[in-house]
Amino acid sequence: MSTSAHSWKGLPLGANAFIGVVIAAGTACLLQAAIGHSSRNIAEFLCYLCIAILGSRLRVTLPGITGTLSVNFLFILVGIAELSYSEAITLGAVSVLAQCWHPNRPTAIHLMFNICAGSLSTALAYLVYHDSLSNALIVSRPLVLCLAASMYFIFNAGCVGVVISFSEGKPLRQILVDCYLWSFPYYLVGASIAAAIAWFNRRFNWETSLLFVPAIYLIYRSYRLYLGKLEDEKLHVEEMANLHLRTIEALALAIEAKDQTTHDHLQRVRVYAIEIAKELGIKGAELEALHAAALLHDIGKLAVPEHIISKPGRLTPEEFEKMKIHTVVGAEILERVRFPYPVVPIVRAHHEKWDGSGYPYGLKGEEIPIGARILAAVDFLDALASDRQYRRAMPLEGVMQQLAAESGKAFDPSVVHVLKRRYRSLEHLALAQSAEDGNATPSKTQIMRGDAPDAGFENATVSDSPGREATFLSSIAAARQEAQSLFELSQDLGASLSPGETLSVFSVKLKPMVPYDAIAIYILRENVLIPEYVNGDNYRLFSSLRIPVGDGLSGWVAQNKKPIVNGNPSVEPGYLNDPDKFSTLRSALALPLEGVAGVIGVVALYRAEKDAFTSDHLRILLAVSGKMALAIENALKYQQAESSATTDYLTGLPNARSLFLQLDRELARCKRDNISLTLMVCDMNGFKKINDRFGHLEGNRVLRLFAQALKDTCREYDYVARMGGDEFVVIAPGLASDAAAKKVEQVRPLARQAGFDVCGEDILSLSVGLAVSPDDGNDAEQLLTQADRRMYVEKQKQPSRKDQRLHARMNCRLTIELHPQPGDGPVFGNLIDISLGGCYVETSVILTPGSNLKLVFSIDDADGALSAEGTVARIHPGSGVAVQFKEMSRESREKMYRILDFVQSTTMLYNNRYLQNRLQR
Repeated sequence: MSTSAHSWKGLPLGANAFIGVVIAAGTACLLQAAIGHSSRNIAEFLCYLCIAILGSRLRVTLPGITGTLSVNFLFILVGIAELSYSEAITLGAVSVLAQCWHPNRPTAIHLMFNICAGSLSTALAYLVYHDSLSNALIVSRPLVLCLAASMYFIFNAGCVGVVISFSEGKPLRQILVDCYLWSFPYYLVGASIAAAIAWFNRRFNWETSLLFVPAIYLIYRSYRLYLGKLEDEKLHVEEMANLHLRTIEALALAIEAKDQTTHDHLQRVRVYAIEIAKELGIKGAELEALHAAALLHDIGKLAVPEHIISKPGRLTPEEFEKMKIHTVVGAEILERVRFPYPVVPIVRAHHEKWDGSGYPYGLKGEEIPIGARILAAVDFLDALASDRQYRRAMPLEGVMQQLAAESGKAFDPSVVHVLKRRYRSLEHLALAQSAEDGNATPSKTQIMRGDAPDAGFENATVSDSPGREATFLSSIAAARQEAQSLFELSQDLGASLSPGETLSVFSVKLKPMVPYDAIAIYILRENVLIPEYVNGDNYRLFSSLRIPVGDGLSGWVAQNKKPIVNGNPSVEPGYLNDPDKFSTLRSALALPLEGVAGVIGVVALYRAEKDAFTSDHLRILLAVSGKMALAIENALKYQQAESSATTDYLTGLPNARSLFLQLDRELARCKRDNISLTLMVCDMNGFKKINDRFGHLEGNRVLRLFAQALKDTCREYDYVARMGGDEFVVIAPGLASDAAAKKVEQVRPLARQAGFDVCGEDILSLSVGLAVSPDDGNDAEQLLTQADRRMYVEKQKQPSRKDQRLHARMNCRLTIELHPQPGDGPVFGNLIDISLGGCYVETSVILTPGSNLKLVFSIDDADGALSAEGTVARIHPGSGVAVQFKEMSRESREKMYRILDFVQSTTMLYNNRYLQNRLQR
């Protein structure tokens, strides 16, 4: 038996002392054999000696075991049984010498130790076999020979084991069991064969035992061929296992790279986990399972959305619930692989905590697999010691402090204890292995075959700049990051309808994907590109550009609808008007923005380096240009709609919505400055007749002329707005009452003049109502209501009106009763407006045009119910009816005046009550 080579230099004192004792005792044994040499049959001795020397060359390397087994021990046992003491010692020493001498020549100490240990083992076995006590206790000679073989094995293996125990500090029993116990059965088999040879010698003669030599050689050759096949199969299995492991690692790297995890991360987790497991005495299938789980524990993150995985900040409770499924999903994925060792339980439980507060099942303490406990602590350490998107890596000492604080809570105390003791050495080991495996692989691989895709190329080509290489892991991470950035950009572009915010978000999100030193986004207005958003170098210069379509770099892009890559920024019209100026920007990437109606603008990126933009940059811009163009188009439409919402399209004056906002602001300012504010409500008398006689286009001209004249008459800081139809409002802050009266007299002729200019007739007049704050009210509604009432009072008092309407209408809101037929029950409706000639009532009742109708306004009047008779003039089914009052006598007219006063006072009462409720809130 030979052992693996050990260094014989620098051994501990105990090992050296034991070696010296063995050599001394062995030398004494050899001297004793030489002095008392005797031989019963010299030919038999020489024959066995030669066979033993030849047998020492016949070695078998057993699969899966460190060490070899030689055939010579069989003939040493034959010598013990058949030869004299001196011949047996000589046979054992010479066979050991022959075995040690080939193929490697050992040192002198090594050789002497092996010869002496072999001699002592042979002497001990000889004494056991020929001892009278052992023969008296055991009658069977073969059993005695098995006992002698056992003594030979124990002493020979024990001598080497003691030396290893001293040098490596391991228990002797563990060394014997791990390294030598495998060969003990072969010694027993050899003892049986040697007993058979000895029986033949006694039965016949010693020459007949030579017949066993060919049989033994044949058995040796057959067994060696068999073991050779086993070794080949073992190598194949190991290669497949290594291939399996490398495949797992490559898959894990590809998966983890999507989370921007590097090979160093996996190496650190694997090295830490395996070394801690060895320290805790884990071996065999559990160790292999931990090895695979260390690589694949996060494979379940494939089921977690990438925006959650790469979120730069804390997760919400809902996001964390989604993240927690990766342990269960990972276990379900790996169950299909059917590993020969328990990988799945480790992956499923690697987020469980020692105190039971983990997930997914809330296991605690020893319920958690030991591999999962190790992986949880190591993964925690690596997470804090690695860079993340939302924080920098912590020092290992700080990480270990946090890890120790969680010992007994989140992590197994025994695992934390090993980590605290060995984390520095484990970190050096992980860095060393990463350095050995860290061969960079160019990601910029070019495939030579294939001229073009079936659909052809787009009309935009560019060559990438040389020298841009990255590892395959960074390529995967870059692809994931690009997809995530494009997704976030698409989401953010629709988040705002403001052109400024939309373009600002676009520039910020685009810069990590396509780096630039300056960006200009031009919007096409009246065949000229105007910079809508500019940021970066030469900000003022780009902001001042006005680029006609077809001129310069951006103008050419807008005209031809094609991108330009690495163009010259200085060709933009007006960019460098002064020849003495020098631009720091040397390359440009410009791309047309095409909306639904065609090109709406151009996005241009500029860099200081020459040829700084690549085909990847163009590809990314092409991917987002459509979405970007649509977002800009929607933002511009919204801006236009927003402007229309506050501006009257016909006159260009602010509309009613803008009027209320401005009136609130002016009232607040006047309160602060303690000044008055005058509000004028103007209504044209006779405007409907213009539309009826001259058409609506002429009526529109009248409105525009009057609006312009009214605005020109007012002060610069007065606010003129169109309330709707033929009503206009003027807000005059700080205008005194006497000045307001003069202003009214200046405004009245304007309507008459506008009507005369368009129609050639004196057809229009103007009714004006004034309200002054704070005398008539302190808020917009009170002032408008008071001014509107006064305007209608003035309209009613006019002696003659050329309006098509016989009577001026008063806006109101009052619930009244309608009686369609005599005897029918009343129907309720909302009175919207009323005049001496008729009214309009909101009701869902469908009435017949021309039918008679009675309207009851109040039943509390002293002279009886306030009511009026009328005829349905027109209907709006489901909405309301217009009612024309019947011809009235003087008494009926006086009653109608009371109805009008009642409606006005009731409406004012309800309005004031509503305002008081609002103020109390």
